[in-house]
Amino acid sequence: MNKTKSYKIIDELVVNPSFNEGDIQSILEDLRNENYTGPLSEYLFAAARFVREPHYGHKVFLRGLIEFTNYCKNDCYYCGIRRSNSKATHYRLSLEDILLCCKIGYNNGLRTFVLQGGEDMYFTTSRVVDIVSAIKKNYPDCAITLSIGEKDLADYKAYFKAGADRFLLRHETADYSHYAKLHPAEMSFAHRMQCLQELKDIGFQVGAGMMIGSPYQTMNNLITDLKFLSSFKPHMIGMGPFIPHNQTPFKDRLAGSVPLTLVILSLVRLLLPKVLLPATTALATLSENGTIKGLEAGANVIMPNISPIDIRNLYTLYNNKKITGGESLEGINKLKDMLNAHGYQAVATRGDSLI
Repeated sequence: MNKTKSYKIIDELVVNPSFNEGDIQSILEDLRNENYTGPLSEYLFAAARFVREPHYGHKVFLRGLIEFTNYCKNDCYYCGIRRSNSKATHYRLSLEDILLCCKIGYNNGLRTFVLQGGEDMYFTTSRVVDIVSAIKKNYPDCAITLSIGEKDLADYKAYFKAGADRFLLRHETADYSHYAKLHPAEMSFAHRMQCLQELKDIGFQVGAGMMIGSPYQTMNNLITDLKFLSSFKPHMIGMGPFIPHNQTPFKDRLAGSVPLTLVILSLVRLLLPKVLLPATTALATLSENGTIKGLEAGANVIMPNISPIDIRNLYTLYNNKKITGGESLEGINKLKDMLNAHGYQAVATRGDSLI
């Protein structure tokens, strides 16, 4: 294929953001030929920034991440807090702990709190409802995002009624056979997809997402992910490079590619111009300037970690997780200065999705 055609496809996506499998495959093949770091990549990144501009300008939304439990009933092969990891040091934050995190975050200008945890059976529906209700009572001008996995429809409805605004549930892969290679047989690809649809039907702002470079992932898998995301149209999409954890079956696998992750970020931005797209901690972990690289590829969300300092190194989904610097509460002012230096502006608003 003539590479000139890939530039034309990118131009067409800027004007008409619709998924065409052949076009996406052609672009990715040309990008792969230049190792995702050449002129075509730069053109793609510029296009992603261009389509982001009319909707979000140079604004970057900050979300306060609270990792409130690292217990999990699941045994996902890639995850460091999987139930079979007997070496994990477990913890749970109390309601008081969580509210203190929110208070500190609020005083630092954060207006969205993301409660993330494993699928911890201790946190029953009523306990989660109590947490959401308490945060809403204390901070009615803030958005609450939950990231606590697969639940029953009644649970999701209860969270929404209590005041939760958003729900993050990474689909991990839109390919059934690939999903089965990443998860034990007790976990269902169909149920994961059902949960995402139920969340959207209830009225949540819904987040999906996947790891780039996860074990057994093929380029066709990524194309299937892009097709799914383009069709499902989530409000948020969380993507980062796969990073192995040394107490999982995938401990010896290679980490995902930062350049490929940036390329997929940009393609998602072109396909869904209004989507909220984080520059993830995994990206910052693998690349010293990963946060800025993510923004330059089309991202517009950063999630500073406002969990208590003494537990941050216990919520280890992967090895060498970055827990200090711009992705932490302590680094917010430094982060704002860095954003300003690159032409971005951190904004103290809820930052709701435009989709």
